[in-house]
Amino acid sequence: MKKWMSGIAAIVAAVLLAGTAVHAAGDGMNVLTYKMKDITGKEVDLSKYKGKVLLVVNVASKCGLTPQYEKLEALHEKYAPKGLAILGFPANNFGAQEPGTNDEIKTFCTTKYNVKFDMFSKISVKGDDIDPLYKDLTSAEKDGPFAGEIKWNFTKFLVGRDGKVVKRIEPKTTPDDPEVIKAIEAELAKAQ
Repeated sequence: MKKWMSGIAAIVAAVLLAGTAVHAAGDGMNVLTYKMKDITGKEVDLSKYKGKVLLVVNVASKCGLTPQYEKLEALHEKYAPKGLAILGFPANNFGAQEPGTNDEIKTFCTTKYNVKFDMFSKISVKGDDIDPLYKDLTSAEKDGPFAGEIKWNFTKFLVGRDGKVVKRIEPKTTPDDPEVIKAIEAELAKAQ
């Protein structure tokens, strides 16, 4: 009887553990469940972007990659009417390349690059003070295949209309790279 009971217990444990693993891997993180502050300090529920394709980018004003703002704005102008939203998150984690206040960042982006896509308040994208959104974007448990520490400014996450990350794009890959455009257009082509 003990042998039989321990066999049943092992089967039940295996089923429960397998169910948990499938559930965790199947759900992943959902960007739309977060609340963030925009560049003016107003709280924004990211669920407002439900049904849109998102490009989530950590940005900086004094980086060699800062000219990517121009290409991000071009994407915004071309694809926003089709359902793309670009979310810029200033971060000062790399070489102190985003030292300004939110007001200074906003002024820089609008005057230098005519940025009209949505900009958010400065956050941390790595380290002990990492913002919860980026903690989950980089967590192997939450964002499996797209996880890993942010290596530099202008890391991009392409997010499907359902809020799930579908692609991670490393900093040196520009927003107008053919593979990025192809991925964005593929997500935009999917039904809402």
